[in-house]
Amino acid sequence: MLKVGVIGAGHFGRFHALKTAAAERALLVGLHDPDAARAEQVAVEAGCAALGLDELIAAADAVIVASPADTHFSIAMRALGAGRHVLIEKPIAATLDEADELAAAAAVCGKVLQVGHLERFSAAHGAVAARMGRPLYIEAVRVAPFKPRGTDVSVILDLMIHDLDLVLALVGQTIESVDAVGAAVASAHDDIANARVHFADGCVATITASRISLKTERKMRIFSEAGYLTVDFAAKKLTLIGRDRGMKLPGFEEFGLETASWEDHDALAAEHAAFHAACLDGAPVLVGAAAGRLALEAAIAVSRSIAASRARAVASGLIR
Repeated sequence: MLKVGVIGAGHFGRFHALKTAAAERALLVGLHDPDAARAEQVAVEAGCAALGLDELIAAADAVIVASPADTHFSIAMRALGAGRHVLIEKPIAATLDEADELAAAAAVCGKVLQVGHLERFSAAHGAVAARMGRPLYIEAVRVAPFKPRGTDVSVILDLMIHDLDLVLALVGQTIESVDAVGAAVASAHDDIANARVHFADGCVATITASRISLKTERKMRIFSEAGYLTVDFAAKKLTLIGRDRGMKLPGFEEFGLETASWEDHDALAAEHAAFHAACLDGAPVLVGAAAGRLALEAAIAVSRSIAASRARAVASGLIR
């Protein structure tokens, strides 16, 4: 059994604590949050003790860092310095230098450093990757109604980074350029953003994220050498039109239509199971520091492009 401590008792920290408490290969030894009342509330619900930070790290073999993004680096470094395995929520850190320091620290102490890009463990990701072929163009949309939670960072680090990570994993190529626009509407950070990402092999991805929409929508469209694939993550289904696929299309005998769906899949439990296996069995880390750094680098590139677009608009007198 892996003794696990959870750091952060917010929205995701609570889910991590409850999932750890129910895991087959983990023992939840405690939970920490600067808000003592919130920590006690979630600790009671999860059946563990609310502990101080150093006390929690000392009691655990591994920690899950689910604190605000600007504290990820300092807390994870503290845990790695104490010789603990770390599962850190996305983004891995606030800067690329911090991400590099975390990766180096994990390598020096020989401990697991896994990044919580949850979509990698979803049934949807597996279904898409198995059918996609080499992508030529990807369009991803992730929009949701406004919630105060998560507004300590931009929509790029809050929502878009999920699709940036997925696209990076599906394309498997380096980014050549990013062209993006965005705006802060309901918070101090960008709440809407659209990015056009160009990859070294010619693939292009257009990614839209919003946290001020009227409804929740998560969709992806992929043009690839295998055909045309659409994914509705909320409805848990995909459709592929391509050569020698599924049901033949009338009048287009070379082409077929394939549909697939998936049942509810506990991606968080799968993420935890992979972390436990890496810590206890030495299994490969499925989403490590390198993947976390790539996603962060892409998110920073989007933010910089938005800032440059805004600066051009100000210089031209279009906005103040």
